[in-house]
Amino acid sequence: EGVPPSSEQRDTQALLSRTQAMELRQRDYHVDRPLLNQEQLEELGSRSPAPVTLQWRTWFRCSRARAQALLLQYLPVLAWLPQYSVRDWLLGDLLSGLSVAIMQLPQGLAYALLAGLPPVYGLYSSFYPVFVYFLFGTSRHISVGTFAVMSVMVGSVMESLAPDDAFLLARDDTRVQLASTLSVLVGLFQVGLGMVHFGFVVTYLSEPLVRAYTTAASVHVFISQLKYVFGLHLSSRSGPLSLIYTVLEVCWKLPQTVVGTVITAIVAGVVLVLVKLLNEKLRRHLPMPVPGELLTLIGATGISYGVGLQQAFGVDIVGKIPAGLVPPKAPHPQLFAKLLGNAFAIAVVGFAIAISLGKIFALRHGYRVYSNQELVALGLSNLLGGIFQCFPVSCSMSRSLVQESTGGNTQVAGAVSSFFILIIIIKLGELFQDLPKAVLAAVVIVNLKGMVMQFTDVFSLWKANRMDLLIWVVTFVATILLNLDLGLAVAVVFSLMLVVVRPHWLPPMPDTDIYRDLAEYSGAREVPGVKVFRSSATVYFANAELYSDSLKQRCGVDVDYLLSQKKKLLRKQELKLKRLQKENKLPKQAAASKGTSISINVNTTVVDIESNNDVEGSKAKVRLEGGGSFRDQEDAKASDMSSLKALGLPQPDFHTLILDLSSFSFVDTVCLKSLKNIFRDFREIEVEVYMAACHAPVIKQLEDGHFFDASVTKQHLFASVHDAVLFALQQQRSSPVNPVLVS
Repeated sequence: EGVPPSSEQRDTQALLSRTQAMELRQRDYHVDRPLLNQEQLEELGSRSPAPVTLQWRTWFRCSRARAQALLLQYLPVLAWLPQYSVRDWLLGDLLSGLSVAIMQLPQGLAYALLAGLPPVYGLYSSFYPVFVYFLFGTSRHISVGTFAVMSVMVGSVMESLAPDDAFLLARDDTRVQLASTLSVLVGLFQVGLGMVHFGFVVTYLSEPLVRAYTTAASVHVFISQLKYVFGLHLSSRSGPLSLIYTVLEVCWKLPQTVVGTVITAIVAGVVLVLVKLLNEKLRRHLPMPVPGELLTLIGATGISYGVGLQQAFGVDIVGKIPAGLVPPKAPHPQLFAKLLGNAFAIAVVGFAIAISLGKIFALRHGYRVYSNQELVALGLSNLLGGIFQCFPVSCSMSRSLVQESTGGNTQVAGAVSSFFILIIIIKLGELFQDLPKAVLAAVVIVNLKGMVMQFTDVFSLWKANRMDLLIWVVTFVATILLNLDLGLAVAVVFSLMLVVVRPHWLPPMPDTDIYRDLAEYSGAREVPGVKVFRSSATVYFANAELYSDSLKQRCGVDVDYLLSQKKKLLRKQELKLKRLQKENKLPKQAAASKGTSISINVNTTVVDIESNNDVEGSKAKVRLEGGGSFRDQEDAKASDMSSLKALGLPQPDFHTLILDLSSFSFVDTVCLKSLKNIFRDFREIEVEVYMAACHAPVIKQLEDGHFFDASVTKQHLFASVHDAVLFALQQQRSSPVNPVLVS
């Protein structure tokens, strides 16, 4: 029942904007209902226990449909390959596969050296696992293969179990044996965890933890390459403080530096940096990046062979690279006990990197990756790769970005790149025998740029979330001092302990109406067009993904499907527009909009089009030098053309989603990103999102994390769920209902 405003309130409201006045008016009410205790509330709402679904019963059901579903689940290539569009995708996948293969060659050689193995085994690891992932993986854009962090973890195991000082002749053979057995054991861990649906284990590696760990690993990588840059022979070290001792030894032996090696590394590094800068400058004008790494390898090999760098200046070279593939070999089970702890750490880190990158690309391109199947796919890649003398692999961020930017659409790009690597192994690999190791070290160091830039996280986390900053610092310091395996264990334990000791806010019962779960209260009634979602626990890095998935499942709308279909239809409209432009069939009325610059944003993909015509796109933003009314018309028309109704897609049966945050006692950076993604995804399907019942400490953390911006303001935040419900109904110009129970 509303309370009429006084004259003083009317004077105040006259000075407020329309939005502020509406917000003030919708709060001028009081709840008029009987006082209820818990027993009366349960009786009024006809409470009964929520139905329990025994999931295990479905596991033992046998049918043809279930068998087919399981086959498609564990062998995804059978699901997407029959639907492969040769006309639309093949050219992009071929170009992308070639671009990635050009990067795979130098990186494979360099990362094998980083792992303490002969360079040719990096080529093997760039072929077998990539092809296996093509069959079993669900991500269309990640580039599986050698990766710096994985290689340095393998190298640490090699230094520990097969140090240089312990061998005269058979060191390489022993290390290959260890690395391949380690790969098999890593694969067994990953496949086993995937089969029992333990893909969620990676959720206990928060984003600050993973970023700090990879940053610390990049420091390990950099230090490990100094012996190749300076041409030094260092003692093998492993365990706590080994990195510190290695730095001290490098400083001690600097007078023994081989000048020719240093000059070779510096020249190669400068060339690589210049080519990367050139690629960034001209990326919009080049169909594919200039292959700086490959050109550097070819040039360095030619100079080394022609000048005789090894004989004349003492520059260490790669040496013999055998042509052809090696036969498969069984692993050595007697080594499992020694490798068990390291294998588990490598398995978890490799999967964490792959699934994190895979989900970024999936979100950007409107499809879904399945964590358990990704775990199985990566595990089979390592398992079968280990049998063929490969070392453990994951996915590379730099290659994945190239695979996406050069037009890669599906896993076919990975199969194409593995085919090119096969040709190199069989015919061209032996041509790089005179390649200086200093050049490979330069390739590794230059590719660390992305991970080294993560040092800026310290400044952003200082402003956004001090607890996450503490996790970052502890992870980094522990990984630097205790080595990669122990550092990871300390980081995980510390981050989980920090969840327990974070300050928790215990709120009083809000003086608003009561909202309960429909599954438990059969007498509850939904507000038409409004969904209220509440979590029973604080959302943080370990359950943020589960929160988002549960929300999408419970709202009754396949959000991911709608987003992907909308994106596909918008792309078709864009291609149709381009064809019309080429065929000069645009209507003459388009001349009025000559020079208009239009930016089409679908999720996180931005396509800039210079156009003389209206553009059918998502969130079209038209930048004109003048004529505000024309701009408004263009914006309205573009919005209409990109609506679900105009695209022929089903519309959700609700217009507002309210997130009840009363159970939140803190928010971390992962929770902030999840909430941002929820706002973005539901707005894309034309559902407005509000937050309610958020406590003061949490609001402060949202502000510190820069959660509020132009798209999500504090006007989307309400003191109670009932406030948000009334405001949503007001916005839709509906007559307000005053329900007792809402799910």
